[in-house]
Amino acid sequence: MGKRILTALISALVLMLCMEVPGCAEAPEVSRMAPEAWADQNRVFYEIFVGSFSDSDGDGVGDLRGILRRLDYLNDGRLPDGDSLGIGGIWLTPVFSSPSYHKYDVTDYETVDPAFGTQEDLRELINACHARDVKLILDLPLNHTGREHAWFQSFLEAHRQEDAGSRWYDFYSWIKPGDAVPSGRRFIPIGNILVEANFSDDMPELNFDHPAVREEVLRIGKLYLEMGVDGFRFDAAKYLYLGEPEKNIAFWQEYMDGLREIRPDVWAVAEVWDSDSAVLPYVSGVNCFRFTTSQAEGLLAKTAKGGNVNRLTQNTEEYWRALREINPDAVHIPFLSNHDMDRAAGYLPNKGGKMAMAANLYLLTPGSPFLYYGEEIGLRGSRGGAETDANRRLHMPWGDGDPVSDPEGSDYASQTGETVQSQLEKPDSLLRHYQRVLRVRKENPEIAAGTYTALSFEDTKMGGFLCTWQGKTVGVFHNPTGSPLTVDLSSATDIRLSTVAAVLGAADEGFAELSGTELTLGAMTSAVLRAE
Repeated sequence: MGKRILTALISALVLMLCMEVPGCAEAPEVSRMAPEAWADQNRVFYEIFVGSFSDSDGDGVGDLRGILRRLDYLNDGRLPDGDSLGIGGIWLTPVFSSPSYHKYDVTDYETVDPAFGTQEDLRELINACHARDVKLILDLPLNHTGREHAWFQSFLEAHRQEDAGSRWYDFYSWIKPGDAVPSGRRFIPIGNILVEANFSDDMPELNFDHPAVREEVLRIGKLYLEMGVDGFRFDAAKYLYLGEPEKNIAFWQEYMDGLREIRPDVWAVAEVWDSDSAVLPYVSGVNCFRFTTSQAEGLLAKTAKGGNVNRLTQNTEEYWRALREINPDAVHIPFLSNHDMDRAAGYLPNKGGKMAMAANLYLLTPGSPFLYYGEEIGLRGSRGGAETDANRRLHMPWGDGDPVSDPEGSDYASQTGETVQSQLEKPDSLLRHYQRVLRVRKENPEIAAGTYTALSFEDTKMGGFLCTWQGKTVGVFHNPTGSPLTVDLSSATDIRLSTVAAVLGAADEGFAELSGTELTLGAMTSAVLRAE
């Protein structure tokens, strides 16, 4: 295990150095998966904050049966035809029993919270997703539990009894009063001990040095894989051993190996909220979100607001190669925002096409982009002065009488008035644009699964890249500025791109003209070109 960690860290360091040396572009190892298996891993996921999505029973809280009745909106099983959004996977925020609205303080991993439904509802949702070729992954917060979890109550009882021989005595991370507090970590007094609680007093941290803890969390993961779940999103993956990345990496390698005993094709992604250089070593064991693409100052938003596409594509190629050098099966996972971030529509207004351009930039790229529910209609929400994450998790406005309401603690009241229903009725709406983008991605599978090669154009903000898959090549090009731009493709590649396969402009008004090797794109427009 130690050798694996050292190898991964050295590989990451070498790649970081290589990125800064002009001409250092040794081809990464290809995926070890069969082509069809690799293509299956690279699909667009849709994050659902369960309590805010769709309510089936009239209590105002979103639930699993609400999601079931909205599956045709997400994927009607008729891609690339049909009239659905066209996603290929769903991430559910925690569905387990919990006293909070967000459910990250789990009190029982083995039951669905009654507010969301039952285990049978979850099984039905799994089966319905699979009938549409949609993967379903569950958010699994493992680093901490809720205070009311039976594990924590047994831990407290073992300390009250001073029973150091109890299985539960070291189940959570604790120190004695007067002991030195490890740097960056937070401990709270409970009884005669201090218990680690980095996120909240109500979320004590498990002790992953205890074999029984590792056994239990692996048992929980296997339980849901056996139920039919396709995999997991791992919350706060670097907090198991806060400040000790080597131990975190070793755990996730071990954990994923254990899950693969049940399901070799398990789909998993970890939240390691950090820089690219800090995230990369983790991919030796588990896929990770790429946080540098997200939020108002992320790579995607900066480019969509008139930035230089060439900088984005060069950066993406460097990261993609780094991933594949460390783990040939690693998946590139960009995103704009999630339930812990201000919503993208607040800093990427669709007026002028910025939100539509951002969608083009990250959904038309290799890997598995993640789309946050409501992004496709420009749903807004930010912490603001209220300092509450509930404002980032507002209800989905369906416009058809769905009784789902905003979560407790929210006070955001600056929505545009748009609903899913109103946008479905307009061919130039943001929702219709997202549908078109995902259809184009499906019709050109090289984009999702292909080898990424950035193209470099000088003295212009227009840029693009090539994706080659099973002997076929497509080029994807973007103009995020307010004026038409032209590039000579032959200045960046010898590959002959001869056919304009798709044009995606804001409000569907973009244009693309290919004259010989010269490509002209309209303002705020993207295009997909195919080679002969």
